[in-house]
Amino acid sequence: MSQAPGAQPNQPSVYHERQRLELCAVHALNNVLQQQLFSQEAADEICKRPLSQLALPQVLGLILNLPSPVSLGLLSLPLRRRHWVALRQVDGVYYNLDSKLRAPEALGDEDGVRAFLAAALAQGLCEVLLVVTKEVEEKGCWLRTD
Repeated sequence: MSQAPGAQPNQPSVYHERQRLELCAVHALNNVLQQQLFSQEAADEICKRPLSQLALPQVLGLILNLPSPVSLGLLSLPLRRRHWVALRQVDGVYYNLDSKLRAPEALGDEDGVRAFLAAALAQGLCEVLLVVTKEVEEKGCWLRTD
């Protein structure tokens, strides 16, 4: 724990984790909660566990931030960039709407989109954002309670 620069001795100390590796989400959570509650392992487990609990019919869409390899023709470069990908259900079928694809890729039903998400999360360094209505967000009904 460190004290904010210039803090006076009689002021309360402020919990602040500094950046280590690529754990900024863990640091942000702990900094907001003002104590070390989350580890990388705990955050990874939380990300994997809600996957099965997502109430997909309540979710308008998903946005994934994935590692994207950099290549020059057939040569793959040792650089990593990030790429945003949208997933959405249309008429009962989930689609990968990745802007790099020539056309939308059908993923199938809920099992198909869950399998796609599981594979993306298994690669590591993947972030998933849920797009829900304000009502769903306020009720927190994007997770199943069963």
